[in-house]
Amino acid sequence: MRTATPADARTLHRLSTTFVHSGALRERPEGHYVRHAEHFLVAATATGTIEGCVALRYYPARSPMYRNPSGAAWSDVGRTAAVVYNFCVAPGSQRRGVGSALLRAVLAKAGPRSVFTATTGSGELFLRHAFHICDASTAPAAWLATLDPRRGSTVLSRCVETCRRE
Repeated sequence: MRTATPADARTLHRLSTTFVHSGALRERPEGHYVRHAEHFLVAATATGTIEGCVALRYYPARSPMYRNPSGAAWSDVGRTAAVVYNFCVAPGSQRRGVGSALLRAVLAKAGPRSVFTATTGSGELFLRHAFHICDASTAPAAWLATLDPRRGSTVLSRCVETCRRE
């Protein structure tokens, strides 16, 4: 696992294109991967072939309180929330633990804060990693504004154990 560099942009764009065509990801120009390379973690083989990527971006927390699935409140007052996006694993590398490794790494990078994502699929991998379907109104407003409502995405969230309980 490593942080992407601008030199990875073309490969990340190509990897993502397969998922754009299926409707799982929204299209981003290659320049996005150049400008925001530091947002991306990549999983690569020993020979350097990129098998998958995931990006993480921070936003001001929208609401002072998030609710976990049990209904208990977690405070994010004065903090930032993280958003996981552009998560994809090459078709030949799926079902081999690459996605789980990427998700664990990006969650470790996010640290003790609420983490959000949106998916047009089942969200099965996220649900296995303590995410839950949430009320979209608890997600960062600036990020929500970038979602295309025509895609019918489901918003998921996760609050790590070190979030402060209220």
